[in-house]
Amino acid sequence: MNMNITPPGLAHSGKARRRNRPETVEVGLSYAGDASQAVAEATANLSPPAACFMLVFVPDHLDPRDVAAEFASQLPQTTIFGCSTAGQITSQGYENSALFVIAFPKKHFRCSSALFKPLKPISIEKTANQARTLSTRFRPTANWKRVALVFADGLSKQEDLLVSALEAGLGNVPVFGGSAGHGLAFDETFVLHGGEAHTNAGLLLLLETDLDFCGLGFDHFVPTSTRMVVTRAVPEERLVLEINGAPAAREYARCVGRSIDELSPKIFAENPVLVRNGNSWHVRAIQQVEEGGGLWFLSAIDDGLVLTLGQGTEILSMLDSGLGQASTSGREPDFILGFDCFLRKLEIELNGLVDDASQILKKHNVLGFNTYGEQHLGVHVNQTFVGVAFYPPVSGGGLD
Repeated sequence: MNMNITPPGLAHSGKARRRNRPETVEVGLSYAGDASQAVAEATANLSPPAACFMLVFVPDHLDPRDVAAEFASQLPQTTIFGCSTAGQITSQGYENSALFVIAFPKKHFRCSSALFKPLKPISIEKTANQARTLSTRFRPTANWKRVALVFADGLSKQEDLLVSALEAGLGNVPVFGGSAGHGLAFDETFVLHGGEAHTNAGLLLLLETDLDFCGLGFDHFVPTSTRMVVTRAVPEERLVLEINGAPAAREYARCVGRSIDELSPKIFAENPVLVRNGNSWHVRAIQQVEEGGGLWFLSAIDDGLVLTLGQGTEILSMLDSGLGQASTSGREPDFILGFDCFLRKLEIELNGLVDDASQILKKHNVLGFNTYGEQHLGVHVNQTFVGVAFYPPVSGGGLD
């Protein structure tokens, strides 16, 4: 079970307060099945001229290419970023069919961006240099702070290398983000940049803000005594062929007390494997069974890697307490930009806990999407909630 909070360095305190809606960003959504109508509805009550940029999270029933084209047509002067998703986290909690838009105002945010395409194959040195150049050319504003957001093709299998390269290039700028999804289809994912939807691409947003913020990341698993060793793998494909010298799917099924035929996203979500990194444990989520009896993973794997079977704790209490860690010095976040793994949402759905989880997300003002993987301070992880909590502005803050 990981609980990582990046200290916000808050210099101001005030009376704790809860809001139904954030005061520093605007939100809009639509459930329309047509991209043109969905974009029009989702942005109808927003203020495009006041926006530094908009983040757009696309549901799986809309084609991201159509959505990107409609934003370019309907709001040609507005900068749009975003991605396809495996679910959305709106002001109502978990959703599956909402085109969700968050408008970040110029008053509190500045940004610069870079698109890495093609993402596969990735050059770590070139990517780090591009990030370093972006940061250098993005002139700082006095007394404002920086945070980086990354959105990547969730099927590229390059996120581990991408986030490591970005961290190297950006130095002390913290990096958070999520991998784009497409429901549970695992066929094609997109990031939105420059009026288009791109596959096999990664998107870096370098944000500058006068708002205090802190990063957070947590899961709800603890290690058990069951160990497994990867004895044959194809690392570049995140494919494990053998565990403990036996066919991977068969051996994993044995370890969790199931047959191969019973293996499913539900079983993978409830029985993750963990990898130890110092004093922390990170989930290496299994995506699905390969036709030949191997296992496709959603994070980096390699020959000789020791996997530890994880055991879940109470997911809702961990969600509430994990999000509650963002309340610091008597201040509640104005909103939390959240990147929540689709496997966490799947577990919640299969256990009939969506309404309860949504109430917790609403209480903590979480806005974001469900991912195929999460980026947390230079590490690509799975089955984890990663977020950035932004705090209300202090008196006199913002740019006029």
